[in-house]
Formats: sequence, structure tokens, C-alpha cells
Amino acid sequence: MNVGYVGLGSMGGAIAKRMLVNKQPLRVFDLDPKKVSEIAEAGGQPAQSLASLAEQSDIVCLCLPTSEHVRTAIFGENGLAKGVKPGTIIADMTTGDPLQTKAMAAELAKQGVTLIDAPVSGGPAGAHAGTLAIMVGGPVDVFEKIKPVFEKVGPNVFRLGELGAGQTMKLVNNLMLAAGRAITFEAMALAVKNGLDPKLATDVLNKSSGRNGTTERVLGDIVDGNFPNSFALGLMTKDVRLANQLGRDTGVPMIIGRVVEELHNVAMNNHGPQSCSNIIVKDFEQRAKTRITK
Repeated sequence: MNVGYVGLGSMGGAIAKRMLVNKQPLRVFDLDPKKVSEIAEAGGQPAQSLASLAEQSDIVCLCLPTSEHVRTAIFGENGLAKGVKPGTIIADMTTGDPLQTKAMAAELAKQGVTLIDAPVSGGPAGAHAGTLAIMVGGPVDVFEKIKPVFEKVGPNVFRLGELGAGQTMKLVNNLMLAAGRAITFEAMALAVKNGLDPKLATDVLNKSSGRNGTTERVLGDIVDGNFPNSFALGLMTKDVRLANQLGRDTGVPMIIGRVVEELHNVAMNNHGPQSCSNIIVKDFEQRAKTRITK
């Protein structure tokens, strides 16, 4: 199958490179020529436009910041919809809004095109290492067709259900990640303000029942004053907001989720959307008038 890839940022670019490493030929497109050149050096074939990429692809994957960007890429001027053929599969790997995805799928179905959602978790490092989790929502037969392409990224490919199920799972995951990070930093502020050594506290947590993804993967570095290259604060805030919106739309009270969203809104005002999402530790330090980091 001919595969096209749209969106070559930190996440999409890492996924595209992983596919190329595993011998999956790719036509690629991004608005940033430098990103296109980088993937071209790795073996990708640049496309002149979204429409031309669609014309030459049986499968098109997109990894963009938001569902609004996906809609523009598909239905905008000279977008994918201008060149896509009946029978094409479009896989949206964006962490997006399941309701918007379903609306776009209904429009594409009129052209005989199937849209599925397939967001990923594990970050660029997971893409480079081949350890990403890919969460797919879509028909079984379409999943079976595209699964070999996704397995060029890594072995952790899951079908969660019908369209929107993958994005729902990703929002659940990222809400838990954001909440776990927030409570970790708050608890560490409590520990340090009351005399505990933050490095030793981190070691103890990782041998105890309070450990979580934040304590295990980044807390030690943050205590040392290093901020690992991580998810942008603006994107994490967007994901928390979408999770809470999904809860409102489906009748699930998001009590803790709303608190987490407000903490991220405050951090956005303090640090800006391009900051590493771990920067919220500084807000907990400021509120507690203590220092967790060196």
C-alpha cells in the first residue's frame, strides 16, 4: 500500500522516521520545509501539496496539534479531500475531539473514504524506540488493513472499538497523566516544606504505592533541575480540556478533571503554551514557598 504522512512535528516526525527505518515508503507533507527536508533525508518522498499526496496514497496518516488543524488539512483549499480516491483510509493520529472526528468521517464517507482515529502515547522517545501505544477506533476490517502499517511504528497496536474510541482512550490516558503529575508536584511540595530531601523522597516513592508515571520517569530529573523534553504545556492543557468536555457531553461529572484543567490554565498564563508541561512544578513551588528543584 502507498502511505502518505501529514504533520512532521516532534511527534509526527518521529513516527514517520520510525516507519522509514522499518522500510515503509512514505510520501510526506508539512507546512514547514525544514521538517520536510529532515524526513526527506531519512528517505521520505516530499509531496507538493496535500491533494497530490492524497492522489498517490492508499492510506494517509495525520498527526497535527488539534482537530481544527485536521479539518483544515482535509477540507481546506487544495486539501486531502481534493485528491483523495474512494477506498482510501485516512488515519487521524492526532489527540483530538472524538465528536469532531465523527463529523469529519461522515463528510468523507460521501466520497467513499474511511476516517479512523489512531492517537498514540509514549512521546517522540517512544516513537524512536518503537514502544508507542497506538489506540485505534474504527471498523474491524479497516483496522486489519492498516494494522501492518502501524506495526512499522511498534507492536503495541490496540483496537478500542468504533470510530472515536481511540481518541477517547487517549483523552482518558492524558487526563490521568496530567492529574498524576499535578498531585505528584503538590505532594512533593508538602514533603520538602516539611523537611524531606526531595531526591530521597523520590526514591522512596518509586519503591512505594504512591509511585506513578511522573515519579518513575521524570521526577528524579526535575528534582536535579533538569526538564526532560516533554509534551508542550499548551497541548496538554488542550487534552485536559477535551477530556472534560467529553465528560460534560456524555454526562460524566469531571470533579477532579476540572481542578486539573484550572491548574493548567494558570500554568499557561504563567509560562506560555510552548513550555514543557512539567513546568507546572514551578507553580506548586511558588504557592508553597519552597523549592523542589535545584
